[in-house]
Amino acid sequence: MDQRVFTLEAVNALVPQLSTAVGRQIARRGTIASLVAELGRELGGDVPERIVMDPADPTRVRLLKRDLVAELDAYKAGWQAVEEMGAVLKDPRLGLLDFYGEVDGRLCWLCWRYGESECGFYHALNEGFSSRRPIGASVKSRLLN
Repeated sequence: MDQRVFTLEAVNALVPQLSTAVGRQIARRGTIASLVAELGRELGGDVPERIVMDPADPTRVRLLKRDLVAELDAYKAGWQAVEEMGAVLKDPRLGLLDFYGEVDGRLCWLCWRYGESECGFYHALNEGFSSRRPIGASVKSRLLN
């Protein structure tokens, strides 16, 4: 496995930085949705499947496309930066991230969601968000190594 295995302390040390980065990404997603809607209105209700820069487009459409491409590029780069911190992006709409961790010698996901003040949940690798279990005192003592 080439993924870094995190301690609970290591994930929690990243939470302030993650909160800022993921908050920016969620806001950026809203900006992208607004730009897409505005572009659709400018194009008579049709949102294109791909953004193609066309010099024949009206100035307003060209500017919207330019801004949309820039926001999409920044959105992609923002999630790449989060993943470079060791996170595995599970749901960009919720700001849901998992980190490889270990409980009782078994690999698991340490699960953090945007808005949470710390990483307080974990689940098995083959489980998802709905299977999150709280990191109680007994689990915390086994994670804090």
